[in-house]
Amino acid sequence: MRRYRVVQWATGGMGKNVLRAIIDHPAMQLVGVYVYGRDKAGRDAGEIARRPVTGVIATDDRAQILALDADVVVHAGRIVPPYGSHDVDLAALLESGKNVISINGYSHPQHWGGARLAALEAACRSGGTSLLGAGLNPGFAAEQLAVVATGVCTVLDHVEVVESVSCAPVRNPTYVFDALGFGADPATIDPNRQDYGPAASLNGMYEEVLAATARHLGMNLERVETEHRAHAATRDLQVAAGTIRQGTVSHFNWRWHGIVAGTPRLTMSIHWYMETAHLDEPEPPLWRIVVRGQPGVRMTVDFDKRAGDATPTSAEQIAVAGAVINAIPIVCAAAPGVLTRPVATPYDERLATGTS
Repeated sequence: MRRYRVVQWATGGMGKNVLRAIIDHPAMQLVGVYVYGRDKAGRDAGEIARRPVTGVIATDDRAQILALDADVVVHAGRIVPPYGSHDVDLAALLESGKNVISINGYSHPQHWGGARLAALEAACRSGGTSLLGAGLNPGFAAEQLAVVATGVCTVLDHVEVVESVSCAPVRNPTYVFDALGFGADPATIDPNRQDYGPAASLNGMYEEVLAATARHLGMNLERVETEHRAHAATRDLQVAAGTIRQGTVSHFNWRWHGIVAGTPRLTMSIHWYMETAHLDEPEPPLWRIVVRGQPGVRMTVDFDKRAGDATPTSAEQIAVAGAVINAIPIVCAAAPGVLTRPVATPYDERLATGTS
């Protein structure tokens, strides 16, 4: 039985759940944990993940992580502007001989070409390693689910993925008010400005999503246009991170259109909201996928936890961990280089039972 030696990079909301999955999985051996917060450095990974003691001590020393012998690093770093700010860390990890899986982007770095792609490819060649994006969105929703849905079409006009996520439970005020932009005065921001903080973090990430989707569909993506919208709170809102005052931003609808042959053919639409007042429906699915063509396809997707699971971990958080676990054998087996996630990375019983 092969066991993959895994490093978890960052233990925020999503990273911590991936860490739990790595600790719990019979085919995974946790060998390192990188943390941003000094309050976590020096603690056992099991304590951070609410698991038994592992003997793996978290560190905020990048050099310690680079020196480890590991097959793969799961990178769940903070989303900070501009997109690509993690390139330096990823290149260092790749050069150190570790494959890297990112849950926040890197769906199709080949889209950028130029010096940025060259640096990542050079790091892969130097370390004999590969880089792969494998989250939910970016990751599963467009590059896999939506692409598979087009498999019944004889003609394809347009593909849209609509994500709807309540951000009210997010507790980190810095993330909610600074990184995501909630609580701002709508009159003082333009979400379609390239240098607007949240947009600077997200635009490149989701341009890659559309580029990966276009590649799978055999389309030549000419450019990506934005149609972002910010909606004001209809009343004062008390959310986990604090107070959002009436009239300040309570809902972002981030929209990216992929232009092919001068026409919008692909759309990614993300609703991140603190109240439902500006949604088309009060209880939307996590994803709505709409394929227009011959025939058209409509899909709604939600996640549910296993019966009897009373833990506070959400089904979406578990799904991120599953997406990563199922991608680890793929990135470890790949030839060195920057990868685009395959259309299918299914659950494999042999991995789960240790018989692969």
